Order: sequence, then C-alpha cells, then structure tokens
Amino acid sequence: MPSFDIVSKINLQEIDNAVNSVLRELTNRYDFKGAVFSVELKAKENLINLTADSEYKLGAIRDSLKVFATKRGVDVKALDFQKEEKGGGNILRQEVKLRNGIEQEVAKKIVKQIKDTKMKAQASIKGDEVRVDGKKRDDLQEAITLLKSTTYEVPLQFINFRE
Repeated sequence: MPSFDIVSKINLQEIDNAVNSVLRELTNRYDFKGAVFSVELKAKENLINLTADSEYKLGAIRDSLKVFATKRGVDVKALDFQKEEKGGGNILRQEVKLRNGIEQEVAKKIVKQIKDTKMKAQASIKGDEVRVDGKKRDDLQEAITLLKSTTYEVPLQFINFRE
C-alpha cells in the first residue's frame, strides 16, 4: 500500500549559516557602526535571540534574518517572531522560535482536510508528522497537490514516498 509522510523540519545548519551571514552583513553596515546588537542561535532550544538598541535596528535585523534564511532555503514560516521586550537601558529583545515538527492542531487540520475531500487516501498522526496511505499512487499525488494549494502556518515537506 503506497504511503508518504508529511513533516515540517528545518535544517539547523542552514539557520546557523543565515545567522552568521546576518552578523557579517550588519557589522559592515554604516548605520550599525558603534551600535549595540546581537543575533544568537540557541540550537538546543530551537531559538534565536535578537537584541538591539533601537526599534529601527531590531527591524533591520529581523528583515536581514528573513532574507538570509530564504537565500539558504529555509521557509520564513519556520521563524516564529515573538513580541518585543524592553531590556535594561535602551536595549530591545526579541525571541524567534524555530518551528520544527508539525504541531497537533495543524496535524488535525491536515487530516480533516484530507477526509473532507473524500479522496481515497487516509491520513493519520504519528507524533509530529502525518502519514498518508492510499491504494494508488495517483491518490497520494492528489493529496500532495491538495496540501500544496493550501497554506498552513508551518512549512510542509513530503518525504518517504513508498510504493
């Protein structure tokens, strides 16, 4: 019975490369000369910490992070920008959570969407991924096309396509 898995995984090495590229670019920019800022990746917690001494600079860091992540093949939907916080003095902080894995609510939406279309494929939740089974390869390709046409808050990848 053919099947495939739907996952949402990010490449932490590419995120690290994007963070390093942001730091390299911003240290050379004229408007950041003498500014207090940092971009720090905490890979174990799936977190990026941004700090800057003004809202303008924090916004520029966010924009650069989005650009370099996209250049590195990381979907911007994988970056979950949290609310800005005031730190000591003029410092502003912002956390960026890295979405790794499909959350339960999103997985339920995917399964419901496949069931509602009454196609000949069944979806089931397996931890932080969704497995889709069908009798024919064409049914699975139809399910992939359906899911690609819908936007979710996480980036989706389709892996382990088996006959």
